Amino acid sequence: LASSGRLSDAAIERTIAALKICADKLKRRNVTLSRAVATEACRRASNGAEFIARAYAETGILLDVITAEEEARLAVLGCHALIEPGEDPALIFDIGGGSTELVLVDTRGPDPKVLDWHSAPWGVVSLTESAGHGDGPEGRAAAYARMRALVTESMAPFAARLPRGIAVPRLLGTSGTVTTLASVHLGLSHYDRAQVDGLIVPASAMRRISTELAEMDLRQRAQLPCIGSERADLVVAGCAILETILDLWPAERLGIADRGIREGILRRLMGNGA
Repeated sequence: LASSGRLSDAAIERTIAALKICADKLKRRNVTLSRAVATEACRRASNGAEFIARAYAETGILLDVITAEEEARLAVLGCHALIEPGEDPALIFDIGGGSTELVLVDTRGPDPKVLDWHSAPWGVVSLTESAGHGDGPEGRAAAYARMRALVTESMAPFAARLPRGIAVPRLLGTSGTVTTLASVHLGLSHYDRAQVDGLIVPASAMRRISTELAEMDLRQRAQLPCIGSERADLVVAGCAILETILDLWPAERLGIADRGIREGILRRLMGNGA
């Protein structure tokens, strides 16, 4: 997508195969109310509409391409219950594949109020595709620096427009990146949602782990039990995004959420009944 502006044939085939499994489960469980959404990749891809049409034709699932703003609001709705108590605004971030959503929320009422939001065009896939990997220690360091620079450029304007009094808000992260790094922090032999969802970790620990992972080669990262071959390629980009967020908003602690857009959709469906 980053190089061609299109969804690759391989990615489309993988996604449709997964959607067929979902469609079968919906049918077997007699589900009558559901919603399926697509986010940044389909917003950007020149063949996004073509993919949506094909997915519907082959699976019966109609994907709704939501805006970046709705994506941000759904993430808040899904995970705001895990924000640490406090009076000042909190910052929720969701590191995705094609973008990262940043949402400043007021949590003083019964329901969170979105004060401001920003969608940065860098997620773990798009950033990896654009910045590359690099060979050897120097090459990896250079690639990581490129990633950090790209993310900083895209997020700095949002940080600059926030009121100075909330320069260090409470932070809550929701994504595979933060849950993976939290698992490494805990030394888990396998991922355990019960131990990760709702965890509060020192920001310094997440920085240390990010730096260590960025310095490793692909084989070394793949050998870590909570990363494996599935995440070894993309986790470095997630680390670059996370470290940049911690640079711009230097909180001492970071909340971890294994919930987000999916749970936000579910809560909205439960609330609206439609």
